[in-house]
Amino acid sequence: MARARVPPQGARRVPPRVSAGLLLYRRRPHLEVFLAHPGGPLWVSRDAGAWTIPKGRIEAGEDPLDTARREFNEETGFTVDGEFLPLRPVVQGGGKVVHAWAIEGDCDPSRLRSNLFTLEWPPRSGRLQQFPEVDRGAWFRADEAMTRVLAGQVPLIRQLLAYASDLGL
Repeated sequence: MARARVPPQGARRVPPRVSAGLLLYRRRPHLEVFLAHPGGPLWVSRDAGAWTIPKGRIEAGEDPLDTARREFNEETGFTVDGEFLPLRPVVQGGGKVVHAWAIEGDCDPSRLRSNLFTLEWPPRSGRLQQFPEVDRGAWFRADEAMTRVLAGQVPLIRQLLAYASDLGL
């Protein structure tokens, strides 16, 4: 019989990584969602299962919806406003908790402007390079979006579909 692992006396529990983001959607005539493709060399050849809602880490004392709005703007250059529909949080692989809100809106992916991050690339080369946090964005019909988005975020799209169905969208 397996025994439960007990942390050593005085050990600190590491809080889960928590982020917040926005699931932007539009009706054309079918429901479409806006997803972002992560930038940088680790994601360049990945597509299916690699896209994400624009999101980021919640800073200490920051309101999660404020985080979601800030991160959406930082990663896309777009500002959205309107009625934010809270979705149930999801847990991605690795334990990251994602809080998300759906909001109806529109944007032109060709106008996306992302913030940058610095990474040593190639690894152990001593060369620091900057890459966009998001290298592109796109609109997808909900069924296709579920094949493109990270597996842990599929439930967010399903929640949006259920909401849309309830409202007859």
